[in-house]
Amino acid sequence: MDSPAALGFRLPAEWDPHEATWLAWPHNWSDWPGKFASIPWVFGEIVRKITQGEKVRLLVRDAAHAEQASRVLKRVGVELSLVEMLRIPTDRGWTRDCGPIFLRKGGRRAETAIVRFQFNAWARYPNWKKDITVPECVAREIDCRLFRANYKGRDFVLEGGAIDINGRGTLLTTEECLLDQVTQVRNPRLPRSEVETALRSFLGVTNILWLGAGIAGDDTHGHVDDLCRFVGPSTVVLAQEDDPHDANYRALEENRERLQGMRLEDGSKIEVAHLPMPAALYFDGQRLPASYANFYISNAFVLMPTFNDPNDRVALGVLAELFPGRRVVGIHAVDLVWGLGTIHCLTHEQPS
Repeated sequence: MDSPAALGFRLPAEWDPHEATWLAWPHNWSDWPGKFASIPWVFGEIVRKITQGEKVRLLVRDAAHAEQASRVLKRVGVELSLVEMLRIPTDRGWTRDCGPIFLRKGGRRAETAIVRFQFNAWARYPNWKKDITVPECVAREIDCRLFRANYKGRDFVLEGGAIDINGRGTLLTTEECLLDQVTQVRNPRLPRSEVETALRSFLGVTNILWLGAGIAGDDTHGHVDDLCRFVGPSTVVLAQEDDPHDANYRALEENRERLQGMRLEDGSKIEVAHLPMPAALYFDGQRLPASYANFYISNAFVLMPTFNDPNDRVALGVLAELFPGRRVVGIHAVDLVWGLGTIHCLTHEQPS
């Protein structure tokens, strides 16, 4: 069967217009032990902002779960007609990683399709048997073409948070996440060249750029959406740690140096803006992956996690300058990040 790329499909940029944003209403208390009670209210605020510019499609387990979600959303002021609930069960519901990755093909026969990658819970957790079915379920619900990412006879493992793209052919990822063969192994014995071939075939990209390591506290082992993001076709924003004694300092400096030598799909240099890092955040003795880079670009807003930190205001200002056509707002994420992810990890865009 022809690959999505061979058929003209590509992965759009996150800032391209959306038909909807997908989320899964929270239900797994073990993601936020001791803090779960506050999490639905954070979700409610995320949904409230997103629905001011697009529809939200919400995965729920059953009728009771849908009713729980409706009660919270109504109380925070969400117009429920802008929320479509679909009964698709999940194990944990980090939709960026287990949900559908939407491709687009333009021209006279414009079409949206879903590429279904294998999901193995970041090669870390045992509960993923429901999460892996989400792309197929979504494809059936919305009557969308589905591609299965099978490379050389086996399913190719990829999470949405492991990549970021500029919508013109360039993809950013990290060696720590996609090339690791020891700690959290996605695709055993698959060398860099073959990983790149698979990414080109399934996502329609042409130019793949490799950063090094991710940030401290990230249990995904190097997701790029916590450290470096495209904010335009030729511009990225990179997390920067100023404290040389912090665990993130060396890795982020190395990634900054790598970006200086990288080129885009047309051979031009990448413009790099810098986001500060919040001060190290701990809960119950555990370092958490608090990062402003885990923002989400919706049609009307850029939603950025905040951490009750002096750098919250600085980071909001940086993103406001980079997204002049959208309102940049903070979402309180001190409780949310106890789940080891924040706003980008929870959301997934469906292009219009």
